[in-house]
Amino acid sequence: MFNGSRKYSPLPSSPSSSRASSSSSLPAAPRRSPRALQRHSSLLTQYSSLLESYTEGEIRQLISALVERYSQAMNSGGHELPLFPRAGSRRKRARARHKPCALKELEVSVSELGLGYESDETVLFRYCSGTCEAAIRSYDLSLKSMRSRRKIKKEKVRARPCCRPLAYDDDVSFLDAYNRYYTVNELSAKECGCV
Repeated sequence: MFNGSRKYSPLPSSPSSSRASSSSSLPAAPRRSPRALQRHSSLLTQYSSLLESYTEGEIRQLISALVERYSQAMNSGGHELPLFPRAGSRRKRARARHKPCALKELEVSVSELGLGYESDETVLFRYCSGTCEAAIRSYDLSLKSMRSRRKIKKEKVRARPCCRPLAYDDDVSFLDAYNRYYTVNELSAKECGCV
């Protein structure tokens, strides 16, 4: 049934085992290494070659982050170690970061607007939100390059377009808590765009 072609690997030699084998005249019996150990050693060689490219400080940071995640998982009653988040949540975060510039609205009281008026009246506040990655022009790329090369140092410049109002709604009028009438202009956005 068996053809006798099994592969055996000798045990790794150590100084104590070499001394024992030299003093003893009995030959060492060949042993087969377990399969799980072979898989484990291949993983170890992969990780050790990967970790050789890191500095000692980076490895310490990695280990402390892993220990922190492990302790958080154990404190929250988790049974598994969540070392790597699911790819789906990473994609959702990426999509949330790159929502296009759009007009949004929120119903707030006049006091919450932060303009110094005390009033319980509510207004519909429209604002611009989102990113303008698609609207990046040559100007923005060149400005970013000049800033990275430190050609432009202390000036406050923005090297990417902003999602801002292009037009504003009609003026907003209201009564404050002391029955005084006020009108505020350019309070709420009417149209948004990348500027």
